[in-house]
Amino acid sequence: MEWSIQEIARKAGTTSRTLRHYGERGLLEPSRIGANGYRYYDQAALVRLQRILLLRELGLSLPAIAEVLEGQRDTSVALRTHLALLEQERERIGRQIEAVRTTLHKTERGERLMAEEVFDGFDHTRYEAEVTERWGREAYERGDRWWRSLGDAERKAFQDEQVAIARAYAAAAAKGLAAGGEEVQEITRRHHAWLSATTTPSKEYFIGLGQMYVDDPRFRKNYDRHGEGTALLVRDAMRIWAERNL
Repeated sequence: MEWSIQEIARKAGTTSRTLRHYGERGLLEPSRIGANGYRYYDQAALVRLQRILLLRELGLSLPAIAEVLEGQRDTSVALRTHLALLEQERERIGRQIEAVRTTLHKTERGERLMAEEVFDGFDHTRYEAEVTERWGREAYERGDRWWRSLGDAERKAFQDEQVAIARAYAAAAAKGLAAGGEEVQEITRRHHAWLSATTTPSKEYFIGLGQMYVDDPRFRKNYDRHGEGTALLVRDAMRIWAERNL
């Protein structure tokens, strides 16, 4: 049985462009290419894509994923490893749920919160390898020192601002506003200021980050969950803002 690239993209919650990119990187070759040029994928390709998407969810970069896939040719062994990782992730998410539930209950009852309770299950260090691979060890260590220096209220304020920015972008996308328009560019200014808390975004960095919001399924999902097409608006707005201001 085979599936077209459009069918696989839809079922996997990704895009045909992403699947073609995986093919260009040697990660996911189609089982065959039809006379019409369409790509088709068989069951083995589906299993391989599942592994790729899981490793992306775990924060690995594409070069790192290529190494993992190369080193794990036995599908059964690889799936057992991935199952164990998923179970660890489920346990971590369970802790996050309990942390939020505890925060809610204690807040409603006016009880004192403990930092260990609030942030149980939230661990930015799981992205260490990816940040280091993308932007260098110094960038990760600088961001790590900054995050650890914050108090509980400061961390929450930082996270809340990111959500507010994403929702503002989504509202602009829903209204059909232009990426280069005044309202969207003001949101993008806030976005740049938010990023500037941890680093000094260069023109190339800011544009590249915007592109990653579209190319990386994790980030695209994070924006598009607020409204379909939001990630594309964010990318275009960031490129325009960078061209005008950086």
